[in-house]
Amino acid sequence: MKSARARLRSAIAITVLGLLAATACASETDPSAPDTASTAASQTAAAKAGWRSQIIYLVMPDRFRNGDTGNDDAGAPSCHDAGDPQRFHGGDLEGLRKNLGYVRELGATAVWVTPLYRQIGRQANDNCGYHGYWADYAEPYDDAIEPKLGDDAALGRLVSDMHASGMRFILDMVVNHTGDTARLPQQRPDWFHDPRSCARLGDPTLFCPLDRHPDFIQERAEVATYLSNVAKRWTTRAALDGIRMDTAKHVPTAYFSGSFFPAVRAGRSDLFAVAEAFDDGSIDSGARYVDAGFDSTFHFPLRRALVDGIAKSGSVDRIASAVASGIARLGMDRALDLVIFADNHDVPRFVNEPGLGVPEDEIRRRTLLALDLVFTLPGIPQLYYGDEIGMYGGGDPDNRRDLPAWATDAAARGLPHPGQAVAGAGQVFARVQKLAALRKTTPAFIDGAYRELWRQNGPQNPNVYAFARGAGADARIVVISNGAAPSGTMRIPVPPAIFPDGTRLVDELGDGAPPSTTLDQGRLVVSFPGRSAAIYKRAL
Repeated sequence: MKSARARLRSAIAITVLGLLAATACASETDPSAPDTASTAASQTAAAKAGWRSQIIYLVMPDRFRNGDTGNDDAGAPSCHDAGDPQRFHGGDLEGLRKNLGYVRELGATAVWVTPLYRQIGRQANDNCGYHGYWADYAEPYDDAIEPKLGDDAALGRLVSDMHASGMRFILDMVVNHTGDTARLPQQRPDWFHDPRSCARLGDPTLFCPLDRHPDFIQERAEVATYLSNVAKRWTTRAALDGIRMDTAKHVPTAYFSGSFFPAVRAGRSDLFAVAEAFDDGSIDSGARYVDAGFDSTFHFPLRRALVDGIAKSGSVDRIASAVASGIARLGMDRALDLVIFADNHDVPRFVNEPGLGVPEDEIRRRTLLALDLVFTLPGIPQLYYGDEIGMYGGGDPDNRRDLPAWATDAAARGLPHPGQAVAGAGQVFARVQKLAALRKTTPAFIDGAYRELWRQNGPQNPNVYAFARGAGADARIVVISNGAAPSGTMRIPVPPAIFPDGTRLVDELGDGAPPSTTLDQGRLVVSFPGRSAAIYKRAL
């Protein structure tokens, strides 16, 4: 079966031929007539490539800001309780809209929000779907927004304001399952895999319920059509720029290539789609979904390497290997589209990963190193709300705390907030701002080539990772000193294609590394403090 990407190329080709034929006479009499089909195809390709320059900010609307207290108790009863981590806290779409300035101030350019579907009611364990992943699907489906988050008017205002300021909107979607007590499993039980016999169908990851949620039979044409039509309507009504697909690895790839993408891209051919294929061990799971038509997947193996290598003070070798494996599996061009991150709403906060007993100043320094890599390695950087202040949070639901009221106050970020965020929250915010600015103004970080220059390579060598992005005048060299102690003098080889011998380099980061240096015999000769980083560019 052709992939969605292949069918899209075919569709574009057919459109091009048709348009060229239709305008042939005009072209004969007017040589200056524009080639509209080629222009359209080029614009679509450019729009997709434009995602590499984005900085994604993940928001769980219920935990971000409350902009409309009038909807706090709307919808399912007894699901609003700001003191209960498993119920709604009052955040909504209006709260996000009113705080877009904060997101822009940080430097993010695209906002990914968790699903907006109307949720099922309170569960037997008293939990409610504040996160958006327990959709109350029904037949016919009414496309309702969760009332506690707002309505169509609130969604329209949010998207309008985002687009007016040049920001992009990514919506989370779920096609794997419904909420446990949704109406649809009662209406159409034949649309769901039987948990008693699903394992006989093949891989349980694909055919059996995840956490007991009713699991759709996407193999059935009418089920596939139902799900794809729901997604298509959301794409249009919310003027989506992108989709994040939840639990993608629990859905057969054939559904996405054969049904989902033909539907959603019929109305938005340049829609950016990223698959969640949660697999710390290998990029292969995510790569299968890229092969099936997704533009990207999350680089979970790299996130795991950042935790083991930096948060837990391990070796940078793990990080360098994860980067190399991603490029080897996908190729450099597709690796540039991977979404890279230090944490999200399904894993503990990065600042929690060092563990008890690690001083807060040390945690902050490790956090900064991880952020340096998220913004400079090949891929699209993604922040999770609160990352910018070093917000604490353990496993689910502790990793989904409300964004503190003080987070949007620059003066308050300079004060200590024990138990809420790591000491020096203002320093973390400033680092993210600087990295975001560098990312957006440095072509080498957007789509430049990657070349590993140095890694620890054994316990006797300093725990340092260095790599180059791009080549020639606009290239950058990133050096991460991950050891607790100074690195000692290093002589890092730099190929002349990146910078010729004798080039004077200056640091753009200002993190305590040598502010300038000159290549000596094709080597970067430097000594770094422990837990520090530099981004070197050619001196003007």
